[in-house]
Amino acid sequence: MFNLVEKRRWFFAISAILIVLSLGMMILTQVRFGMPLRLAVDFTGGSLFVLHFDGPATETAIQDVFAANGLTETIIQRLGRPEDNTWQVRTREVTPEQVRAIFSNLAAKVAPVNRDLSTYESVSPIVGGEVTRAAGIAIAVAAIIIVGFIWWSFRRVPHSVRYGVSAIAAMFHDLIIVIGFYALMGILQGWEVDALFLTAVLTVTSFSVQDTIVMFDRIRENIPRYREEPFERIANRSILETIHRSLATQLNAIFVMIAIILFGGETIRPFIAAMLVGMLTGTYSSFGIAVPLVVAWEKAAERRARKATT
Repeated sequence: MFNLVEKRRWFFAISAILIVLSLGMMILTQVRFGMPLRLAVDFTGGSLFVLHFDGPATETAIQDVFAANGLTETIIQRLGRPEDNTWQVRTREVTPEQVRAIFSNLAAKVAPVNRDLSTYESVSPIVGGEVTRAAGIAIAVAAIIIVGFIWWSFRRVPHSVRYGVSAIAAMFHDLIIVIGFYALMGILQGWEVDALFLTAVLTVTSFSVQDTIVMFDRIRENIPRYREEPFERIANRSILETIHRSLATQLNAIFVMIAIILFGGETIRPFIAAMLVGMLTGTYSSFGIAVPLVVAWEKAAERRARKATT
């Protein structure tokens, strides 16, 4: 039987490297931009354009016009049906001179702009510190509930709380890597944190835990079946019995996300990429972090028990 759990030191080393690199990206972003992640206008406020064109327009063409006027940090969304030719653009605060130049350039390089139906206004942040704190509290509460749920569900298994703590450790491992990836893309591609990123982070927590609980549940079923085997072998057996199902389930979603990244719009690409990284790390951390942590904890307890008896 191929022993994945036996290679847990390699898994721990790989994860440690990824976490260090992620923290390094956040530190570098802090040095360059004054914050661990670049914030979009959803957090900082700015300007809101609603543009109604008298002809067809594309997201790329609109973005090029704003970039030419020094506004590279834009969030562009189509409003209504494609034939309505209506777009919404959020960007940082602009001057009256920039507004005039933008409307002029849009009319010249994209399509005629219907000024009667188009609007411009200054807006306050949609997502502020209160919403961010609420998301953090939601993750913390979810972590506590998960530990309690696993402890109760695994109460007939020795040391059931270890399973809950290991699942949460794997979840935070995934969140750190996702945040570090986003910080890296903020440096390379100018990606910024917006409301969709908070949604991706909260979704990653569920991705991270679902496979872990499936594998833990198989361990719980196998412990009474293989009482003569050591715990490490039971844990490895449980991983091998469930990993094919986890991979088959996750690969379906992964292929869809890759297709959206390749062929979807520019606006949604960072959100899907963050979810894709979270799903990949969540699948990996289930067998590479969560279960090996329980095994390492169990073996450390056994060593302490042997020392105590001797």
